Amino acid sequence: MKKINFLMLAMMAIIASMTFTACSDDDDESNYQKYQKAVDDMVKSQKKNNKVILLVAFGSTWEQAYDTFDKVVSEYKSNFSGFDVYLSFSSAICINNARGGENTDPKDYYDPEHWLTAIGKAGYQQVVVQSLQVIPGEEYRRVRDSYVKDFMNNRNGDFTNAYMKSLDHNVVVGTPLMAEESDAKNLATVLNQEADVKSAVANGIVAFMGHGNPEGYDYYGGNIRYLQLEDYLRLLSPNYYVGTVDMKDTYVDNVLEHVNGGTFDIAVGDVTKTMTYTKNNAKKAQLYPLMSIAGDHAHNDMADPEDDESWYSMFNAAGITTAAYETNFTEPCWKKYKSGEGYIPALAERAAVRRLWMNHTREAISKLGTDEALSTPTTAPEE
Repeated sequence: MKKINFLMLAMMAIIASMTFTACSDDDDESNYQKYQKAVDDMVKSQKKNNKVILLVAFGSTWEQAYDTFDKVVSEYKSNFSGFDVYLSFSSAICINNARGGENTDPKDYYDPEHWLTAIGKAGYQQVVVQSLQVIPGEEYRRVRDSYVKDFMNNRNGDFTNAYMKSLDHNVVVGTPLMAEESDAKNLATVLNQEADVKSAVANGIVAFMGHGNPEGYDYYGGNIRYLQLEDYLRLLSPNYYVGTVDMKDTYVDNVLEHVNGGTFDIAVGDVTKTMTYTKNNAKKAQLYPLMSIAGDHAHNDMADPEDDESWYSMFNAAGITTAAYETNFTEPCWKKYKSGEGYIPALAERAAVRRLWMNHTREAISKLGTDEALSTPTTAPEE
């Protein structure tokens, strides 16, 4: 009897487990549908044109970043008449944390799949997906080779063959800020002309903190752009340095070694670049994020005075009086910013840098209707 009871209890546990799993799947599906409906409704209510630009950022959970994204969207709307403009996050973690109000009031963002599905349902005739990434790394790969490719393949069967055929060569992807070496050169020129950067580099070290891809994940060879940017910046001033959060040989301790001078072999993917630095005796430094927004990396990895391994702490420990926040940035996006308070300006907060991204969008738009635009392999062949 005990054995029978045990078997019955075991069977009930299995059934309960299966029921729970099924409920979880149903919840996930209903959430997906709920979010899709929310995006569908936004597109229906905001659609004014038959052409659209979908901006894709990794995302963030910081209010300062949200205001930066709002500024980017607003400027795109002003500069691209005839296009509707929407913003998506590619990071599920950022979407969920923003929805949960991790650092500020809850705010809803949605991934590119939801947006592209809504865009298709709304019948847009030309679609431009613009990456707000800095280099062509992992996130850009996901945008181009997953989200956009799935949309062009009509993966979920949301659209008719006739509609997909109409999109043939009418969908393009705008490249990241530093897609090519020439982009790194352009960015160096722009950053060196920024009033706050120009003032800082004239009085000491200026170090930019990029993200980078971890070792072994150098998608599209994008990591080399950081070294190229540093090369072009250092042609303008030997006080410039560029490092990253994720790339071997470019961590903050490596940057400090470069400040002390010497010749270093820096490995980037399959490329090893030899860089020579003269000892820098400057006793002041200003840190800047080389990222579209100032979020966790900028405020924590770069600027946190309570973290001994932050860039701020390590520069100061090396005897260099360091600032991560500044008070003389003239075009802040953050609504709660007040004159005199410390501020971390990110790349997308700089109008001149936003223009570089928009140049990439214009280049993408110029490819619409040509063989350089994307094709739709799922369309039925003509009979």
